[in-house]
Amino acid sequence: MENYFKMRNSLSTSSNLCPHFLSLLLEKCNEAKASRPARQIHALFIASATDMNQMSINSKLIGLYGSVGDIRAASHIFENMRKPTVFALNWMILASAFQGFYEEAIGYFSMIRGLRNCPNNFTFSVVLKACVGLLDIAKGKEVHSMISKLGFESDVSVANALIDMYYKCGSLRSAHSLFDNMFIRDVTSWTSLICGYCSMGNLKESLDLFEKMKLVGLKPNEFTWNVIITGYARNGDCNGAFLLFSQMKKEGLAPDLVTFNSMLSGFVQSHQFFQAVRLFQEMLILGIKPNPVTVTGFLPAFGLMGFIQRGKEVHGLIFRLALDANVFVTTALIDMYSKCGSIGNASNVFENAKVRNIATWNAMIGCYGKNSMVSASIQLFDRMHEEGIRANEVTLTSVLSACSHGGLIEKALSIFRSMKEKCGVKAQREHYACVVDLLCRAGKMEDAYELVKEMRMEVKNSIIGAFFNGCKIHGRRDLAKGMAENILKMDLKNPAGYVTLSNIFAENAEWEEVVNLRKLMREKGVDKNHGYSLVEKRNWIFLLEVGKES
Repeated sequence: MENYFKMRNSLSTSSNLCPHFLSLLLEKCNEAKASRPARQIHALFIASATDMNQMSINSKLIGLYGSVGDIRAASHIFENMRKPTVFALNWMILASAFQGFYEEAIGYFSMIRGLRNCPNNFTFSVVLKACVGLLDIAKGKEVHSMISKLGFESDVSVANALIDMYYKCGSLRSAHSLFDNMFIRDVTSWTSLICGYCSMGNLKESLDLFEKMKLVGLKPNEFTWNVIITGYARNGDCNGAFLLFSQMKKEGLAPDLVTFNSMLSGFVQSHQFFQAVRLFQEMLILGIKPNPVTVTGFLPAFGLMGFIQRGKEVHGLIFRLALDANVFVTTALIDMYSKCGSIGNASNVFENAKVRNIATWNAMIGCYGKNSMVSASIQLFDRMHEEGIRANEVTLTSVLSACSHGGLIEKALSIFRSMKEKCGVKAQREHYACVVDLLCRAGKMEDAYELVKEMRMEVKNSIIGAFFNGCKIHGRRDLAKGMAENILKMDLKNPAGYVTLSNIFAENAEWEEVVNLRKLMREKGVDKNHGYSLVEKRNWIFLLEVGKES
């Protein structure tokens, strides 16, 4: 606050309005993340017709706006730069990725090739996070290829970011291969790979790596300990988590708030709710105050259990500790109340929120939709658009799902068809699934058929299952058969769609088609869940699995 008043006083002195001084002052704003005086400085630059390409003023402004999450202002300045710098591009990539606009982050990265300046290690570390956000391993591999060509693979921070990208995108083998080929490994390198194995539930391998790390002379830090403790907690191994917890203390590292946060989130994610509650109480008894990470990791427990009273008690604690100003806490509270069916409390939290991000809006739109308040969900979506908040993939899935449950065909189709133009979001499988489900519910099977055919990506089991179910309900065997020809080319593993199609053929006494479909299921390795029968014989009860020889 003191720095803010100093900056404000400096701005009020007319003798201090030379571009050089304002540029230095802008740097101070960047350091303090002070957006209000920075906007005043920006206004002075515009009013004085200052060339903002000098002294890296444009880049500094982009950095400031990017750091406070104002992507619109940052992108406006960036678009007017004659020669974008790597610094400016890095900020645009980082700000876009942080706000969840991963495709835009990748788009900014692709512009680097047109610059004379090469990307730096920070550029690659940030763009790889965008690849993780999209779970796009193909794009990650493209970035990896560029890293290799420019000789950044030997940079430890870049190699660590690659390990992180590969394991989070599901290629732990590639992550381990990269790790094995590193000339220099630091604590982060080992921790990233341990994290990868923990996330896959391979606790034995993660523990082996943890011990090997010590043998090569690297001491696990608090984060490493937290990663492996969380791994055990997430997999529901409470005893293993508490054993490591004790071992950590024996090795001279006192479990702190971060450790408790790791265990709490792990227990919640593995649905060990009562263990999580007990641990939270123990933390409070020890005098360790929760922070926003604690409550965002812990609150889902009450939503999933439906314990609204306990949730309200934690909400009271959040208020007393002044944590309610945190946007992630706000979002977690809305989600908790939504899952408990308390729409009024969720709405109060949303309306009184000091800061809202896209996740906050998504949580409230989803809350209305899941609780059958379709009109409220759509009204909030429209309000979001009016307030200049840009919807993302999750927003559109939530509002389309609400339309589907409310039977609002025209509204859903209007949103679906204008997604790219109005929101810059390309239709994904989840969006197609919502609209196909809606059309099938309404009996518009031909429209649903055409929509499935126009999909540019692999059609998932859920969409095919919904379509065949609609054909069965509305007696459209012809369309089901037409779609059957298409699914022969697909690699669908879920039996639901096949079974529904088989039932359609059976109802029309097309037994040859039924036999052919069952044969296809066997060839593709699609296994229908077997039924079971209880048979009592001579005071013994036998469990017989249908379809198995006894």
